[in-house]
Amino acid sequence: MSSSEMTEHVARLYRSIYAVVRRIPRGQVATYGQIAELAGLPGGARVAGAAMKTCKPADRLPWQRVIGKASANRGRIAIHDPVGAAVQRQLLDDEGVHIGETGLIALDRYGWLPSASPRSRAGPPSSARTPRPAARTSRATAGARPRTPARKRR
Repeated sequence: MSSSEMTEHVARLYRSIYAVVRRIPRGQVATYGQIAELAGLPGGARVAGAAMKTCKPADRLPWQRVIGKASANRGRIAIHDPVGAAVQRQLLDDEGVHIGETGLIALDRYGWLPSASPRSRAGPPSSARTPRPAARTSRATAGARPRTPARKRR
């Protein structure tokens, strides 16, 4: 692959990542890995991070809504520059996202889960999207039948 082909390939990847980031609603956040997956790059969290690091103000991205993943139900500001992290914290606070004293954000409360109905041009089929955390809905509230315990074999 030539240098110009590689440059165009990276530019296409970044555009698809930016398209996903633009869909994150105010007051919600998404992880780098989730953004990459929705852009068609499963396992591409670092690529999403590189794309966000190189974005320009002219791109008009809600960059503050993209965070690192700390655990299954927690995210955190992943900017290592203290000034940038403070700016991100303030922007998220202005949107109503609560950030704990240790910098953690509850993904089960503020995590963005794109709707499965109208499929976006930027994302893969809904079957490939990040599943909704169990803390957000339960079977009873989702209208599904309660699960019956499995019978033991004898």
